[in-house]
Amino acid sequence: MKATELHARPSVDFEAKLAHTESLLRQAASNYAPVLPAGPALVSLACSLGAEDMVLAHLINRLQLDIGIFVLETGRLHAETLDLLKQLKATSRAPVEVFHPQTEAVVQFVQREGQDAMYRSSELRKACCQIRKMEPLERALADKKAWITGLRREQSGARAEVPFEDRSDVRRVKLNPLADWTWGDVWHYIGHHGVAYNPLHDQFYPSIGCEPCTRAISLGEDFRAGRWWWEEEGNKECGLHVKNDTSKQGEPA
Repeated sequence: MKATELHARPSVDFEAKLAHTESLLRQAASNYAPVLPAGPALVSLACSLGAEDMVLAHLINRLQLDIGIFVLETGRLHAETLDLLKQLKATSRAPVEVFHPQTEAVVQFVQREGQDAMYRSSELRKACCQIRKMEPLERALADKKAWITGLRREQSGARAEVPFEDRSDVRRVKLNPLADWTWGDVWHYIGHHGVAYNPLHDQFYPSIGCEPCTRAISLGEDFRAGRWWWEEEGNKECGLHVKNDTSKQGEPA
């Protein structure tokens, strides 16, 4: 069964949520417009190519907003994810930048620890995430005053308090326009607008990361149960959305 058929169940106040999200995106484009007319926007969407981020990419393009899009291509993504990336790049009005990890850092890590070191300990898995996600993220955000994510409060207990606007990082503002959307809202939008999405979602992958660190989930399992499933619940973060202190910010991808 298609994910749209299985999950598309909008909230009773979906239209109000959508209008609020559109308003937040328009305001972000206005607040962080390019310094020069032909220059890059000072705000970008961190696009994981998951369902939520494809909704946001579609909104940015549909509303013709001056907001960039970037993707972290870790070198371990599923073939289906890479195919979707090609499609996004070919069809997006907004510029799509792709950031890769530093080749030498990856080579040295793999030579030292092995290709599948992430299964041996949470420390090695996080070291892999640091090389493949965190360092490229720093480059992607280097000249940005704000960034946009697809975080939703419903995704996990760790994200239950996700605000629409997070200013805890002194370097840049983090915007979460889908914070109050449900999974049903996401799929209603995708189905209604014909948004392209990763076919792995049809195979019960609600959260999709790197191939060795992602599996399908079973009925009744937590939304993020398929991410780093061999680790204890408290360790299931890569750093992209985890707040360490008031001056640095990353979080669970």
